[in-house]
Amino acid sequence: MSGITVGVDVGGTKIQAVALPDEGVAGSARVPTPLEGVEALVAAIAEGARTALAAAGSGGLAAVGIGMPGTIDTAAGTVANSPNMPGFERATPVALARMVSEALGGVPVKMGNDVDVAVLGEHRLGAGRPYRDLLGVWVGTGVGGGLILGGQPHRGGGAAGELGHMLVKPEGRLCSCGRRGHLEAYAGRGQMEARARQLESKGRRTILFRLAEKRGKPRVSSSVWLEAIERGDRLAIRLVDDAVWALGVALASVQNLLDLEAIVIGGGLGDRLGVPFLERVAEAMRPQLFVSERPPAMLPTAFRDLSGAVGAAVLARE
Repeated sequence: MSGITVGVDVGGTKIQAVALPDEGVAGSARVPTPLEGVEALVAAIAEGARTALAAAGSGGLAAVGIGMPGTIDTAAGTVANSPNMPGFERATPVALARMVSEALGGVPVKMGNDVDVAVLGEHRLGAGRPYRDLLGVWVGTGVGGGLILGGQPHRGGGAAGELGHMLVKPEGRLCSCGRRGHLEAYAGRGQMEARARQLESKGRRTILFRLAEKRGKPRVSSSVWLEAIERGDRLAIRLVDDAVWALGVALASVQNLLDLEAIVIGGGLGDRLGVPFLERVAEAMRPQLFVSERPPAMLPTAFRDLSGAVGAAVLARE
């Protein structure tokens, strides 16, 4: 494939794009994720891809890869069931790859689930290189998972790795999918924010929303969560404690089923809270592990918030 491959990671708050001529990032771009629906998202993805390509200097656009939350049909280039993305919440597939291709003048576009492609990037080029069996856990607006088994991505019928919708507490908190007690209801940043607003309305004090407003952010971003914790905000600390507990339950269950070599934790919140957060999750897992003397290696991402975009570029190449 001649020319430069661009990978685009579509998140709940931002779209990250990278230009990847070989194994190194040559240019990158970040644009806010629009909340106005499908057409606005297509335009933002195209803008991010063009800007990253321009930042790389010289070279034409060979292909684009997209990582997108939801149920992805990679062959058809469609996405459905993405509850945190306006315009994509329903089960009706949206032909996003075709629409982005048209916006970019017909360049080939390949699409995969956002966490699947991020894990692919970390496995091929990053933290997961030494391992054949690993799980990637992306803790951001929602919670996603991606599996590498026997050195290859495992996608099942297209929805494998939906870790965020594992049950951790029957009849527990409301999840973004409309059901209760899922991991995402406790560890997804969007649902954590919803819980914080609910508790604030009942009189619990927090600086989360004041910090977000001060930064001009419409949502409570990962950096806001980190600052609130560092400043001793009790509500923020409690909700992150809940996230650690829920992740420990869910990841121990996955480990007991699959006996993985490694677990990579990333995503906006996972990367921002860093190694101390990862270590706390590992500690929460340990009492639940069937083979507690042989826990999986717990790893931070190598590419941090670029993992998804790098993986999307790898997807487009492969």
